[in-house]
Amino acid sequence: MKIELVQLSGRDGDTAYNLERTLQAIATCAVDTDLLIFPETQLMGFASAQQLAEIAEPVNGPSVQAVQRAVHERNVSAVIGLAENDSGTVYNTSLLVTPQGIALSYRKTHLWPSERGLFQQGDRYVTALWKGIRVGILICYDIEFPESARALGQLGAELILVTNGNMDPYGPVHRTAIMARAQENQAFAVMVNRVGDGDEGLVFAGGSAAVDPFGRTLFEAGRAECRQVVELDLDLLRTARHEYDYLGDRRLFLTGDQSEHDDGRRELLIP
Repeated sequence: MKIELVQLSGRDGDTAYNLERTLQAIATCAVDTDLLIFPETQLMGFASAQQLAEIAEPVNGPSVQAVQRAVHERNVSAVIGLAENDSGTVYNTSLLVTPQGIALSYRKTHLWPSERGLFQQGDRYVTALWKGIRVGILICYDIEFPESARALGQLGAELILVTNGNMDPYGPVHRTAIMARAQENQAFAVMVNRVGDGDEGLVFAGGSAAVDPFGRTLFEAGRAECRQVVELDLDLLRTARHEYDYLGDRRLFLTGDQSEHDDGRRELLIP
């Protein structure tokens, strides 16, 4: 399985610019790419409180529809973040968009302090089947909490996809976290971060990474824009869990209502 990490800079509140770069990346991906992953809130950037009311879109809005057309044309999938407007409530949301439609939608459950009051936190974790493996999405600060990735592990995740907007001086925190989350759940983890300057003096740290189920780094980016294809050897999932299984051997389970849907999605509601 080939996954392209698309580490880009962005413009906060400039959907047209961010969407154009997103569509360009999709249009120019390698012919054998299975999935592209973009940074957190790729489509809108980190918009201000004044901008959010104007630029937040529903998941069936024009920007996501444009992404849907692009992935359908290239026969590829993409993980893309946006400021989601759901009947006036705004969420920091990331989507797995496939040629057939939106396979997975996840709303960030752990909001960074500056996001509180701008976004509503999500109330569930979710995984879905995609190309024969079970995938889940987390967003930035989520990965600093072991319970977030463990929730996806409890839902059977074999691949954890992380859209990231991590800034200086916290780059090393997420480097450590993504390796730990992969090892703890014996799953692949792929994290894509933003680079460059943002509003209010933020400098985004880059460091996008792919980690195998043993917690070993397969690729780590620097601080500049880059696009890197990483091939995942899915046989490592079985190898990592052959002699011992952290999820099977654990004695404490996360609480919350767990459900399975006809389309293969699994959800764990936060109690």
